[in-house]
Amino acid sequence: MNKELIIRKATREDVPTILALLMDDDLGKLHEDGGLEVYENVFQNISRDVNQILAVAVLNSKIVGCLQITFIPGLSRKGMWRAQIEGVRISRALRGHGLGTDMIEWAIAQCKERGCGLMQLLADKSRTEAHRFYEALGFKANHQGFRLYM
Repeated sequence: MNKELIIRKATREDVPTILALLMDDDLGKLHEDGGLEVYENVFQNISRDVNQILAVAVLNSKIVGCLQITFIPGLSRKGMWRAQIEGVRISRALRGHGLGTDMIEWAIAQCKERGCGLMQLLADKSRTEAHRFYEALGFKANHQGFRLYM
């Protein structure tokens, strides 16, 4: 891990920077609108939920990445807990420098600490570089995902 990189839980003050990271993405810019009030309200819900971690990666006092972990209890697989990883972003200028690996390894440690037996994530089919990145970290594309937008 980059010894200058700090990964910590996000604060309300981090929300504008997290939103900027989410919007500085070819697909993300299609889904986010930049209106802070909605995101700050949602942040309050996330921060109060013990089964959520919204984290930021900080390098030289600047937020350079973010991700969200949702811990999910389930009856299947003998009551195994799972973790869903979403909103993984690294500042465009710093991609390819190992920071994403550091963030995912940190997330894996958080999930192990919580007793999760499975960590899952979704990556859009068009994100072939992201697919290679996650596969290099040991993730397997062994399920077909489905979504219903409402």
